Amino acid sequence: MFIDASAIVAILLDAPGADGLEAQLERAGGPYFVSPLVIHHACTAVARAKTTAQSATDARRIAQAHEAVDALVKALQAREITISSDIGRIALDAAATYGRDSGHRAGLSHAQCYSYACAKAYRLKLLYSGEAFAHTDLA
Repeated sequence: MFIDASAIVAILLDAPGADGLEAQLERAGGPYFVSPLVIHHACTAVARAKTTAQSATDARRIAQAHEAVDALVKALQAREITISSDIGRIALDAAATYGRDSGHRAGLSHAQCYSYACAKAYRLKLLYSGEAFAHTDLA
């Protein structure tokens, strides 16, 4: 199972639906996969969520978020998938088909296109929060 940043963020922030994501992880039982882009996106999203209107997302918050993301990835024993040129091509195809600028209902972001590509390239189920991926052929 490939884990999108949205699922990591939802679990770490105990967002609505986090329990369901954790249950899906438990049912799947592994193996689990992430990418460097997922880790980056999850870290910045968690850091942003922990930032108040009066403060900036600084290096300390990003470091704290990185520790939390790393702890979750390690607890899951998730393996990191390298972003290859083949995955890059699949991500570009995903952007053309499902991306925000394509007009498609999914409206995948840049990072989501790469999660899509990793799951597609390795024929993995995709764990995500939200509705975007539900409108792709991975649903």
